[in-house]
Amino acid sequence: MKKLTILASILLIAIAFVSCGEDNPVETDPEVTPPEEQKEIKITDNITSDQTWKDGKVHVLGGRIAVEAGATLTIEGGAIVKGEAGTGANSTALLVARDATLNANGTADAPVIFTSVADEITPEMVDNGNFASPNLDSNQRGLWGGILILGNAPISASSDPASIEGIPSTDENGLYGGDDPSDSSGSLTYVTIRHGGTNIGEENEINGLSLGGVGRGTTIENIEIVANQDDGIEWFGGTVDVTNVIVWNNGDDALDTDQDWQGTVKNVVTLSPAGSSMELDGPEGSSSSGNAHTITDVSAFVETNDSELIDVDDNTNANVSNVLFFGLATNDGGAAANSFSSDYPDYADNQNGLAITSLEAVLPPNTSLTDYFPNTLLNDGEVTTVSDINSATVGADVSVFSWTWTSQSGRLSELGLE
Repeated sequence: MKKLTILASILLIAIAFVSCGEDNPVETDPEVTPPEEQKEIKITDNITSDQTWKDGKVHVLGGRIAVEAGATLTIEGGAIVKGEAGTGANSTALLVARDATLNANGTADAPVIFTSVADEITPEMVDNGNFASPNLDSNQRGLWGGILILGNAPISASSDPASIEGIPSTDENGLYGGDDPSDSSGSLTYVTIRHGGTNIGEENEINGLSLGGVGRGTTIENIEIVANQDDGIEWFGGTVDVTNVIVWNNGDDALDTDQDWQGTVKNVVTLSPAGSSMELDGPEGSSSSGNAHTITDVSAFVETNDSELIDVDDNTNANVSNVLFFGLATNDGGAAANSFSSDYPDYADNQNGLAITSLEAVLPPNTSLTDYFPNTLLNDGEVTTVSDINSATVGADVSVFSWTWTSQSGRLSELGLE
C-alpha cells in the first residue's frame, strides 16, 4: 500500500508539471535572432587540408593562396572566387602546388567564376543564370592575379624542377616538373577567369591560367578567359589536354606554349588578343620526347594592328590545323596591318614532320592572302579564302560556349558566330 501511495504522488506531480508547462509556456527573448549565414569568406592562409568552397558563397583571396601538397580544394559549381588587388610579391593568385588537387567543376548552368573584388557579381545573379559582370567592362585587365596549376609531368626547361612564371622563386609551392606524364592535378570544368594578369614585375604578368608540368591525368575543359593582362592560357611543359577554350580581350597572346608541352588543345575561340592568337614555342634546348603538341579547330578574330596571327620560330614543335582567321586588321588606308609569323620559313625548314595545315581566311576588302600569309605557306596550298565565316569549313564549334560571359554579352552574335 505504501508503494502505491508513493507512485500515485509521483504521477500527480508529473501531471501538474505538464499542465503548468501548457498553461505557462516558456517565453523566448524576442531580441535574440539566429545569426545570418556568412555569404563572404576571406581566405588569407594557404590550404593545407581538404576544403570545399560552396555554391552560394563568395570566397575572397587575400593574397597568394597556395593549395599545398596533399590537400584537395573542391569548388562547387555556382561558387564565386574574387581576388583582391595586389602587385609585385603581394599579387593575388590561386596556386595549386605539385601533389595538390583542385577540383573546380561547374556546369553550363552554374559555372565557377574567378574574378576581381571590384566585380559586383553575386551568387544570386549566378543562380538566376546571369554570368556577366554588372559593373566591369570586358576589357578591364590586371585587377588581380590568376590561377596557376603545377604538376609532376615532364618539362624541358633550364632547370627541372623549375619555378613558375608569375610567382617569386622563393616560394617552393611554385616549383613544377617531374617524370610522371600521367600525373593528375584534379579537374577544371566550366570555369571562367576574368580581369586578371596583375603585374608582379617589369614585363612579368600572371596568365589567366598557367599550367606548369601538368599531367594528362588532369581534366581541363570548358574554360573562358576574359580581359587578362597577359596570356589567356600558357603551358609550361607537361602533357595535359584541354578542350573547349574561349579567350576574349586579353593583353597578350591568347594561347602560349613553352618548354616542350606534349598535349592537345582542341576547339578554341580567340577574340581580339593584343598579341597573337597563339605563340608557339618549343623546348628550352632539345626535346627529350621528340614529340609535339597539337592545336586544332580554332576560330581566331585578330583585329589588332601589328599582331601576328600565329607566332612560331625554328624551335617550335607544334602541329596546327583547321584554323579560321577573320576580322583581320587593316590600317587607316585599308592595307593589311597584321600578318603571319615572319619566322614561318625557319619553322618550315625544321619541321621534321610537323606542319601548319588547313587554314581559311576571311579577307578584308582590297587585300590578298599574300598580305597576311608567307609565300612558303601559300605555295603548299594550306591557306584558302572564304567569303564569310558561314562559308568556312574549319574552325571551332561555337555552340559549346553558350554558357560564357562572351556569349551572354552578345559578342559572339555580333561577330556572326552564333
